[in-house]
Amino acid sequence: MDASGTDREARGGSASRLAASEHARTVAEQADRQALTLESVLAVLRSPRVSDAAARAEAVEIASAALVDLRTETDHQRSTLLEPVTGAFSRLRADLRPLVRFGDLDVQFVEPPTTGRALPGDVAHAARAIVRTAVLALVDGGAAKRVRIQWDCDGRNLLMQLRDDGSGTLDVHDDAMRPIAERVVTLDGRVQVSSTPDWGSVLDISLPLDPSPTEVDSVADDDLTPRERDVLRLLATGVGNREIAEGLGISVNTVKYHVANLLRKHGARTRAELAAFSSRA
Repeated sequence: MDASGTDREARGGSASRLAASEHARTVAEQADRQALTLESVLAVLRSPRVSDAAARAEAVEIASAALVDLRTETDHQRSTLLEPVTGAFSRLRADLRPLVRFGDLDVQFVEPPTTGRALPGDVAHAARAIVRTAVLALVDGGAAKRVRIQWDCDGRNLLMQLRDDGSGTLDVHDDAMRPIAERVVTLDGRVQVSSTPDWGSVLDISLPLDPSPTEVDSVADDDLTPRERDVLRLLATGVGNREIAEGLGISVNTVKYHVANLLRKHGARTRAELAAFSSRA
């Protein structure tokens, strides 16, 4: 095969991987939406604040709305080039309304400024997906009783913050943070977690409105310790911290320590970037 044929094959393989990645992301987002719908329906049916008949009617309405939304979301996102930040935030509130109304989690919304720059459609869509995933993680954790969601726009970035009153043990390297961090990195964003034991955690996310692709700095294999190479190899397969710990016979906290060192050495911000480096290497 000549060089041009090899190049075409490489480009085809890259395009196939990108398509597969995009498909997996879409499926994951749809799963999050369906999980939110089911959590909302269960919250209504379990709520002591409404009668059985009213609960059934509300559950049917939530399910019907979710079905319509599922059928139209893709077309809407493709056709929406820009979306006002206040409009995107209002849609987020609508997504979470049933869970807020009937669930046990007290969700407080801090409205973004009306003068904020309009968001590209993919950024607005990703921002709502990220917040939905974070709220579902808090619901599954069960420790938090209250969460505050705040959006702002500095003209160049969408700034999002989620603050809860949970156990204060959330860490950026936790498995619960993986889907969020991977989603953020696709838009060249940044994510930071600050936790105070028994006081709660603060999740700060910045998404650029004009994202540009970045490359993870290459690090020679000799610059990594044997254990770091083991962790990186398993991390690239997509498994979580607990599975890595079990596979290597070390603690979860030790895995977090090695992941933090790998991020620092490679100049990476997320596990997804580390996995991308490992694949290229």
